[in-house]
Parts: sequence; structure tokens; C-alpha cells
Amino acid sequence: MLAVFEKTVANSPEALQSPHSSVPAYALKEGYLANQFVSKNPNSVTLNLGSSGLLAYSLDNHDPLVPRLFAVVDDIFCIFQGHIDNLPFLRQQYGLSKITNEAIMVIEAYRTLRDRGPYPVDKVVRDFHGKFSFILFDGTKSTVFAASDADGSVPFFWGTDAEGHLVLADDTEMVKKGCSKSYSPFPKGCFFTSSGGLRSYEHPKNELKPVPRVDSSGDVCGATFKVDAETKREPTKMPRVDSSQNWAGHI
Repeated sequence: MLAVFEKTVANSPEALQSPHSSVPAYALKEGYLANQFVSKNPNSVTLNLGSSGLLAYSLDNHDPLVPRLFAVVDDIFCIFQGHIDNLPFLRQQYGLSKITNEAIMVIEAYRTLRDRGPYPVDKVVRDFHGKFSFILFDGTKSTVFAASDADGSVPFFWGTDAEGHLVLADDTEMVKKGCSKSYSPFPKGCFFTSSGGLRSYEHPKNELKPVPRVDSSGDVCGATFKVDAETKREPTKMPRVDSSQNWAGHI
């Protein structure tokens, strides 16, 4: 799976930018990274998100133990990889049918947050038990929502290209092509949103501290993000509001 988002839609952390990216990489320019993805995955599907970026996925050559799913509901797109072990319980909790798969589950959980906000975002993601990573894009609100499981069980990487666009993918080689050395594994137990940036859902009260990542050549290659036990976040309060209110700005 692959996603590239304009920096106006998803502002990637500055710490991902490597000073040693000697050859600038441009993920969106002339459809470069999308073409690379299609070349490697001939049966893939690419979704042009207009000025927001692109999504691409292939259902070929995936690990049967870590299946890849795609779903779209009301202009909300989700690429999901892995599985949610407690999916039957979550279907009941959200009042969904038995045919609801993981990708649709993520969309419905996001819609609940966006429209009603009854729970903190970290609790919603923490309630997903299993091995997974996902990328969600809300076309109506131009909002990105991405996350990885607590153990980082599913390969998932992110980076930033020379123009500051955010790149997310399950293929490290694809991220390298789009970001040069400005990339790293997506932090386990964390989620990213357009409005809130990167947060830990396992330690929601703590800030995340970037730690430079050094490759075998001794060059700084993006950053890993660790929970800073010394620094606390300001709590995010979500008062109950009418369901007509939009919570996308709080996610």
C-alpha cells in the first residue's frame, strides 16, 4: 500500500527530514512514485486524490496471514493491512453488521469520532486488538488518519520528500524512492492525524521525542520517535456535542 499527501493536507514531522539526502526525491512530481508503484505492482489500483495527493494498493502478493483490504464509504478511503482480533466485539459496540471487515470498521470508528466524538482518539485506536496498520483519507475534510499496532507487527514506513509531502507505505524500498534518506519505520503504538500530528495511543499523556536514526553509512536517516516520560501533553477534552458537529479538527 502507498499514500502520498500534499504537505497542506498532512504536515510531516520536521525530524523525518534527513540532512544527508544528497539527491532530492520528489514523490508527486510527474507521478513519479505512483509510476514506480504500478511498475512493481502491475495489477494495482491508483486513486488520484486531486490536490490532496494519491492512494495506491494491490491485492496481489500479500501475506495471507496479514491480508490487505480496501474500502471507501462516503468519500472516506481506507487501506488496511493485517487483522483485528476483537472485530466481532467492535461490530457490536458500533452497531455494525457481521459482514463489516477491518477496513470498514476503521472508517466507521473514524466517522464516529468525526461526527460525535464520544471517546478520545487514543482510546478508539487502543481498542483495536491485533496486528495491523492502516491509512485513511477523508476526502470531504481533507484529513489523514494513520496508525500501527502496539508491537509494530506489520511493516509500515513513513517519510517526507524534498517538497515536504508525507509518504506512507508498507514497502521500505518504495519509501526510499520517494524520500531518499528522509524516512523511518512508522512508530509502533502510535497514530498520526492531519490536525494533531503524531501521538502515542499507548501513552496518550506523554509527548513523543524524535531520536535521529543512523544508517549503516553513518548518515542520519529520518528519526524514530520515543515516548518522553518527562514531558506531559495537554489533555484533549472532547465535550459532548450534537451529532451534526464536525470533530475532524479535534482528531
